[in-house]
Amino acid sequence: MDTKAAQYLLRYHGSGIAADGQFGPATRSAVISFQTTRGLTADGTIGAQTWPHLIVSVSQGSTGEAVKAAQTQLNAYGAGTPVDGQFGPVTNSAVRSYQSSHGLTVDGVVGPQTWQSLLGTNGADSGGGGAPSGYSLPLARSAVPRSDYAAPHYGTTPAIDLIVSYVPAYAIKSGVVDHYNSETCGIGIRLLQSDGSRFVYCHLSARFVADGVQVAAAGTRIATTGDTGNSGAPHLHVEIRTSDGVAHCPQGYLLAIYDGRTPPTFGSLPTSGCTTA
Repeated sequence: MDTKAAQYLLRYHGSGIAADGQFGPATRSAVISFQTTRGLTADGTIGAQTWPHLIVSVSQGSTGEAVKAAQTQLNAYGAGTPVDGQFGPVTNSAVRSYQSSHGLTVDGVVGPQTWQSLLGTNGADSGGGGAPSGYSLPLARSAVPRSDYAAPHYGTTPAIDLIVSYVPAYAIKSGVVDHYNSETCGIGIRLLQSDGSRFVYCHLSARFVADGVQVAAAGTRIATTGDTGNSGAPHLHVEIRTSDGVAHCPQGYLLAIYDGRTPPTFGSLPTSGCTTA
């Protein structure tokens, strides 16, 4: 999320803060004021509960601060759109190009799904960075080296542990969010696929999306990693399970994404061993 985009949206809703890209005391105070007037938890943090109230749908012909917010966020993905508050043909083209490349409905409208995608990822470093279309790494490419995706899991569990501390986690593919909790997993998310298979994320400190939400695009932020459940130390645990509940080793799948290749089918992944040549 670009702080300047958030500031433009706060300005649209009547705040007098400067859109300077610095999340300082004035911006935090503006967020708390916005949250208070809408009956939200006034914690000064722009998270999953605040974004739906803050965003504004804009399309060709729209003008003002909300358009500047959309233009700013589009530019985080290399659009090169002038931040002038005018939703004209250039911005319309940038929106449609973004929607097409992120698997969204190409309608030129920056509505809830497009906003979710724009705000839930952080550009080329969000886990895409060369990933094939429709797929993303679960962490920013800069978070861990390629070798971590090839490492075997501790013990015999068909899974992978990525050693990070309290960083954003992203949707590997589009899917439906299923909030999941267990003594072992701690705070978790199952990202359900249409065939009943799922990606499982464990040991989270917080979820970034509501239960039952359709995540429209790979690379959308869905959580923050943590140390909950039977963890031992902060890290992200990732599993891939087919519709029959069988866990398959995710190493080859994630390495393919890392290398820019279309990943193999879930069923072709091994269910034990979990090492990659």
